[in-house]
Amino acid sequence: MIRMTLDEIAEITTGHLVNADPAATVTAAVEYDTRALQPGGLFVAFAGERVDGHDFAAAAVAAGAVGVLGTRDTGQPGIVVDDPLRALAALATVAVRRLPELTIVGLTGSSGKTTTKDYIGQLLARLGPTVAPAGSLNNELGFPYTVLKADPATRFLVLEMGARGIGHIRYLTDMTRPRIGVVLNVGAAHIGEFGSVEGTAQAKGELVEALGEDGVAVLNADDPLVAAMASRTAARVVFVGESETATVRAVDVTLDERGRAAYTLITPAGSAPVRLAVTGRHQVGNTLAAAAVALEAGMAPTAVAAALGEVGVVSGRRMDVFDTPGGVTVIDDSYNANPSSTAAALRALAALGAGRRTTAVLGYMAELGQFETSGHEEVGRLAAELGVDRVIAVADNAAPILDGAATVPAWKGEAVLAADQAAAVAVLRGDLRPGDVVLVKGSRYRTWEVADALRADPATQEVSP
Repeated sequence: MIRMTLDEIAEITTGHLVNADPAATVTAAVEYDTRALQPGGLFVAFAGERVDGHDFAAAAVAAGAVGVLGTRDTGQPGIVVDDPLRALAALATVAVRRLPELTIVGLTGSSGKTTTKDYIGQLLARLGPTVAPAGSLNNELGFPYTVLKADPATRFLVLEMGARGIGHIRYLTDMTRPRIGVVLNVGAAHIGEFGSVEGTAQAKGELVEALGEDGVAVLNADDPLVAAMASRTAARVVFVGESETATVRAVDVTLDERGRAAYTLITPAGSAPVRLAVTGRHQVGNTLAAAAVALEAGMAPTAVAAALGEVGVVSGRRMDVFDTPGGVTVIDDSYNANPSSTAAALRALAALGAGRRTTAVLGYMAELGQFETSGHEEVGRLAAELGVDRVIAVADNAAPILDGAATVPAWKGEAVLAADQAAAVAVLRGDLRPGDVVLVKGSRYRTWEVADALRADPATQEVSP
């Protein structure tokens, strides 16, 4: 964070100082977890349903916090505001305006946001100090929290933008004014909130609408709903994809035995071979978006290609491929799930598991609204069409996955409904053998416990019921 006095912060957030020296200066990051505080930082106290951050104010100051930003006087030096979340947004808005040399990259899409953000961060870090923290910090709290990680030494700030309604991304872009905007895809994520993929496209396109004439919109040429956003921006448009219309393009795509893609990167400045170290055919599109950003930042095509070959998993449980002690290959993509991301993961399973026995452990996909049943049936149908040998649906709310698989007459695989994660592990423990490939995917409903049990040893690990 840039240096600010408590008096400045109070003025920016329309709060009032309590128990504090107005000239006391915040020199370190803003944190809402006392365990992450550094001396000189600012602690933001949120009153949650289970934990009230104000109760940790004294511990925060003892850990070196200059002050506490909250809704009441805690007896510690601080600033009292009406809404800490809005105050954090106001603080981020002012802070980023004081960094005129900073290049801000905004990124959105229905799937692949966090992974692509990680790739962009890894590429840009080769050009200068870059803020692109791990995880999905893409909402009203995580977004300003990330913005406030930037300081005068930061050259690039990479920001993931999530949305569950119209106006959400506009709120985030008003805070930061990105110069480069990336839209990956439009799918069924949060379709329960948006009502249709067209509604999702309307919301995602708010990012490119926020770009100025000096900006750059990086759009997926292979997704018609994204490509159509070119008409909604004043910025220069760079199309990416495998389409012949793409400015930054991949040709001659192949997959190796681990499902890792290789391709030739085609750019206006030249071409270069790329060999990825991450699993999944869908990573071609993700890395092309990252390549376009790096090229705009001044990296040469050959340097981009070489760097893409070295990018890896930064944020956990996203296409993390590992081998168990028993010789089973596991794709841990259990952080979250929607029909689009699950389809990509299933295709990765089929590619990596060619000639081997494959199992998909699939949990519930949340926020699908009226499309909940059809969305689950869709991924089950795809699993069967891809020839996955066994589909395990975890819990009753994921059962329509098996109904979808059953609609494929030619499928000879096994369909299993597991009551919970422990039951899914018990099924796997019963007959996994060396060479098997297992995908674990779900919407934050503890499906990751299956992956964790496999990581340690599928024959011995227990999972809580």
